[in-house]
Amino acid sequence: MTEIETLQAYVARHIQLSAEEQAFFASLLRVTPVRKKQLIAQPEFVCRYRSYVYRGAMRAYLVDKNATEHTIAFAVDDWWISDYSSFIFQQPATLFVEALEDSMLVQIDYNAEQLLMETVPKFERFFRIITQRAFAFLQQRMLSNLSKTAEERYDEFQQKYPAIVQRVPQYTLASYLGMTTEYLSKLRKRKASQKS
Repeated sequence: MTEIETLQAYVARHIQLSAEEQAFFASLLRVTPVRKKQLIAQPEFVCRYRSYVYRGAMRAYLVDKNATEHTIAFAVDDWWISDYSSFIFQQPATLFVEALEDSMLVQIDYNAEQLLMETVPKFERFFRIITQRAFAFLQQRMLSNLSKTAEERYDEFQQKYPAIVQRVPQYTLASYLGMTTEYLSKLRKRKASQKS
């Protein structure tokens, strides 16, 4: 399947479209290759695109006043990523969105998405579903950060997303889990020695 056909199959898991509606949707999309370390969003610029990861790995992160990076989200094959606040409100971004490996994205820009929802109202439902899921995931992550130890957060993430643990650099995983890279390294070594 092509990149756009793969996204259409993803959409079909949530809403049913006619051939005409699928063709219209496809006409609004663009396939974008991005290189490792390339940014697709950054602070002070309005995020124009919602991006579906056809292949690759991306992360969204914030840099605080001490120049410390805080990873907010990961996205791998068949996931979405953006600076959603910037995209939805069309205001300057606060996050960097960066490719962690060479990736292929399917993107829709803000105006095209608005036109899509006006023309094919079923897409209102589609975007509501994926937004609700993202919100629920974010709430679970917040609760985990507030109620679990660093080790419990790592164990939970590794259990739910083993492929991501293997694909992303250790420093990005550490910042996502709210720990230092050194602590994560020691934790992984200890867990590896317990298994052997």
